[in-house]
Amino acid sequence: MTHTILYVDSRAPELDIEQAVGPDVELLNPRQKSADAIDRRDWERADAIVTARMPIDGTVIPRLKRTRIVVRHGVGFDVVDLEGCGAAGIPVCNVPDYGTTEVADSAIAMMLTFARGTAVLDAALRADLPNAWTHANNITARRLRGARFGVIGFGRIGTAAALRARAFGMEVAFYDPYLPNGSELPFAFTRARTLEELLGMSDVVTIHTPLTKDTRGMINARAVAAMKPGAFLINTARGPICDTGALLEGLKSGKLGAVGLDVLPKEPGTLDDPLVAAWHANEPWIRGRMLLNPHAGFYSPDSFVDLRRKSMETAYFYLRDGKLTNCVNAEFLKNPR
Repeated sequence: MTHTILYVDSRAPELDIEQAVGPDVELLNPRQKSADAIDRRDWERADAIVTARMPIDGTVIPRLKRTRIVVRHGVGFDVVDLEGCGAAGIPVCNVPDYGTTEVADSAIAMMLTFARGTAVLDAALRADLPNAWTHANNITARRLRGARFGVIGFGRIGTAAALRARAFGMEVAFYDPYLPNGSELPFAFTRARTLEELLGMSDVVTIHTPLTKDTRGMINARAVAAMKPGAFLINTARGPICDTGALLEGLKSGKLGAVGLDVLPKEPGTLDDPLVAAWHANEPWIRGRMLLNPHAGFYSPDSFVDLRRKSMETAYFYLRDGKLTNCVNAEFLKNPR
């Protein structure tokens, strides 16, 4: 029996890793950016869908005549209509374990860049080598030992980041209302019962939560106001979790000491966003206090191989064996196909 998997928007130059998942896989890879550009017959005959960026929503779901599973090629699953797929009997799964160490390392790297000034000092020397030979350009310098590292979302990545921070001698606290009581005890970490409590006690705040209706816009003006003065804020999760207008005002006022973003509400970033425009212009008040990366925290050659293999395995093993892993829409799933 052949299992047809439609991989709508692969970024890999070759699909050798994907094809190696099973000899009985027919892999369709149209490499398109819009659903309408894909032949309707391919949608209709696909047993599984794997998507990176293309939305699987109300315009697509009616086309999925044979589809038994949708897999998000990544950790976040906000591009898939979970409820719509569930109503159609289609489980939705993600790949939560492919880039855990890379994203955690990225969050720590941003924190260290601010604390030790490596980027701003390098830029100053490049601009004026003799006169910039001074520590004074590191305006965000701080001692990390004894500072508090606050984690929003204590899942795989949040836990990995917290353990790295503890290795630097930092105290660790976290906020995650979805974890059962006692989740902090094996680590001897502090558990904050509210977001405001965590923000008010933390010198560094790092975000590791999925984008949901509860987390969208979670870091807004009210949240920034609740933060400890001069704190670092780092987001390597999803852009819409943070209101960039609130971050802009937080940096301008000095409430925020520094902001590190691997993600933005609108990607790729544009100068239409005043925060991005100020960073791009290197305005004096933001210089050395903001880092922007192109949603690359997940990436290493190793993690990309893991992602490609695991996303296909998740689809294939369900089609072949009925083994469902990492289902993220179980609450909506009615009468699985």
